[in-house]
Amino acid sequence: MTRAPFPVPDLESLVVLVAERRAAGDRIVFTNGCFDLLHVGHLRSIEDARSRGDFLIVCINDDESVRRAKGEGRPIFPALERAELLGGLRAVDAVLIFSEDTVDGILDRIRPDVYAKGTDYTPDTVPEAPTVRAYGGSIAIVGDPKDHSSRNVLADMRNLPEKK
Repeated sequence: MTRAPFPVPDLESLVVLVAERRAAGDRIVFTNGCFDLLHVGHLRSIEDARSRGDFLIVCINDDESVRRAKGEGRPIFPALERAELLGGLRAVDAVLIFSEDTVDGILDRIRPDVYAKGTDYTPDTVPEAPTVRAYGGSIAIVGDPKDHSSRNVLADMRNLPEKK
């Protein structure tokens, strides 16, 4: 099967794509985040998520929702560029951009078999856990310890000495 376009045009297109993949017997995995400044922690989380199934959807915050969550000056890269970067990763099968503060509505429509979140969560602290449990999905905590963050990378970059 071919990979999805990056990003998937809209939720309805993703619903159709997921139905096709499910009909083919695929286990659907879903993860989400800002992915503002792609780093090794993101890659490890995405690869771990992908290992939990056959088809990985990465849902990314649009620019305005990143600003709401992270503050002024963010995102560093616009949503379409972040989607293209993520779509270029071998582990990623589909990317969807969303504008809401949570992905509850998207999860309820897609109903992935596995909802993957990073190690800064536990299964009980994932905000969307009630939605996932209501449709019978499972939650997987993925990636390595939260030793990497875009915020820390940006702070380190801002503290670099000027080249003379």
